[in-house]
Amino acid sequence: MILAAGIGSRMRPLTLAKPKPLFEVGERTMLDHALDKLIGVGVTRAVVNTFYLAEQIEEHLSHRKDIEIVVSREQELLDTGGGIKNALRHFGDQPFFALNADLPWRDGTTPSLKRMMDMWNAERMDALLLLMPTAKARGFSPKGDFRMKPDGRAHRRDAPPPHPYVMLSAQILKPELFNPVPDRVFSNNVIWDQAEARQRLYGIEHDGTCYHVGTPEDWQKANELLASGQGWGVTA
Repeated sequence: MILAAGIGSRMRPLTLAKPKPLFEVGERTMLDHALDKLIGVGVTRAVVNTFYLAEQIEEHLSHRKDIEIVVSREQELLDTGGGIKNALRHFGDQPFFALNADLPWRDGTTPSLKRMMDMWNAERMDALLLLMPTAKARGFSPKGDFRMKPDGRAHRRDAPPPHPYVMLSAQILKPELFNPVPDRVFSNNVIWDQAEARQRLYGIEHDGTCYHVGTPEDWQKANELLASGQGWGVTA
């Protein structure tokens, strides 16, 4: 699943006329970057949720013929967890990838989604998150999101920030995680907190680079760095 329904308020005024996932980074939209990542590891079907300026995103998706795309249009903004729960009928009972449509990254030697597939263990994991060391995550808050234990378990509830890892767009999730949540609108943080409480929330460290495109300045800087040949570097 690709999450593409958000309003992109921090990117205003640019997002008043165009949804954030359709802004280009390195001459390719961030939405297409996410689809390309999935295709690169053999995914043949993607669900994309839409809400804000949905017609533009759906028109853009209609031109992709290299992957089957199912649109899950929301009548109200359901947040990340609610958006996935609303689309669960498309996933059956199998774990699935969920990616943000507005957070591009570059892989290391092996695609990060492939590394996640290889690490995934349904017997001990409910969720597996792609995490980036905060010190190497350009454009992110220095507070970070998670810590990781030696066995790969991700946690944050027992340790105040700053945390040494930030969440980097991609995750593998079990569909049954969402059914017990009674709310229609809720964040994926609810899912992560419950998985952490069961000690079944895991992380894997990204070994490439990334850039958080949160503001117009971030977007401009990301493109400038890529065009210059410097890439995104390793410093915040």
